[in-house]
Amino acid sequence: MTLVELLVVLAIGAILTSVSIVALGAIRSRADQAKCASNLRQIGMALQAYADDHHGVFPPTSHTTGASIEEAWVYKLRRYMGDGFDEIRVSPADPKREARLESGGTSYILNSYLFVPEYDPFGRQISQPLNRPAAIRRPASTMVAFTISESAPIGIQNDHTHSGRWESWAAVLQDISPDLHRAGEPTADHTRGRSNYLFADWHVEAWDAADLKALIDSGQNPAVPPK
Repeated sequence: MTLVELLVVLAIGAILTSVSIVALGAIRSRADQAKCASNLRQIGMALQAYADDHHGVFPPTSHTTGASIEEAWVYKLRRYMGDGFDEIRVSPADPKREARLESGGTSYILNSYLFVPEYDPFGRQISQPLNRPAAIRRPASTMVAFTISESAPIGIQNDHTHSGRWESWAAVLQDISPDLHRAGEPTADHTRGRSNYLFADWHVEAWDAADLKALIDSGQNPAVPPK
């Protein structure tokens, strides 16, 4: 074998290795996305079961109850999730998965439009939360839960969005992780990849991060419950 032939063989080997790594990354990303979607569906069914047992009302977020594990919404659902609770409350793609497991946190956060009432500058409540199935007019189009931002702290108090502030892509990225399911490192603008979204009829949709950014850039906020 000549030197040129050896170099060709090495180059081909390097290319095949690179392709294999990329392919394995894509396969793992799809598997994690499927498990994450399953988690969200189970959370949705647990939310419904909880509401059925509590006068038609979903559990509150830490905005109302404070930073207590005993009062956290995800722990209110624990008995409805059974033995798989710890596997369900964290996403397999969450880079802070182990830390959230240890701290009692969750990879999934609830839509503040449904769970957090609005207040005027004087502290008076000016809206009612939509934290009950009967108050949601279009369940199939109403977002309930998202995957938490990878940069968010791990504490249990980080359990809901601030969706009313989603006037820019930067504000969205502070709350959620629209590119959680991707092969490789994130891009600077976090638009390569996708994430799962739970709706109030308990179906889950996977949206490309670039599509969500396009909506936000056009002035549309998909977290707003449709009327």
